[in-house]
Amino acid sequence: MGCQSSVVSRQLQRLRRPRSVTKTKQPKGVMKSAFESLKVYQLSDKVADEIWGLVLSWNNFAKETVGRQLVRAADSIGANTAEGTGRGTYQDNRRFVRTARGSLNETQHFLRRAFRRKLIAEARVKRIKPLIDELAPRLNAYLKSIGTVKAQDESEEPGE
Repeated sequence: MGCQSSVVSRQLQRLRRPRSVTKTKQPKGVMKSAFESLKVYQLSDKVADEIWGLVLSWNNFAKETVGRQLVRAADSIGANTAEGTGRGTYQDNRRFVRTARGSLNETQHFLRRAFRRKLIAEARVKRIKPLIDELAPRLNAYLKSIGTVKAQDESEEPGE
């Protein structure tokens, strides 16, 4: 019994000791995370930025109703893609990509609402629609590729 308590005691002492922290030099500029190299993430980022710029010009009522939900849905596409890549399992990653796909559908819904309510001009639709039309199949292809392609470069999704 005495031997076990001394082992536990030593382990507790090690935990209490302050550890020396060595700082490593970061390279100049910002390091890219794994998700930032994904083309599907980069495209979702463009969609979110386009929508943000669009909603900024709306009146307060439109911003507070459709605008807020539209921006949150669009931001959620990239956020879920990013969070999924940080998860420990393919299953978790797939779940987050499915959520991103749902957020894309929600984004499309609120874009339709905004267009019908005359909050979006035809010229703006022509800029956003190709991005949305490209993002949906890319999300699907990325979802199918998770866990199946081992040696493929992370920055490429299947079908490129």
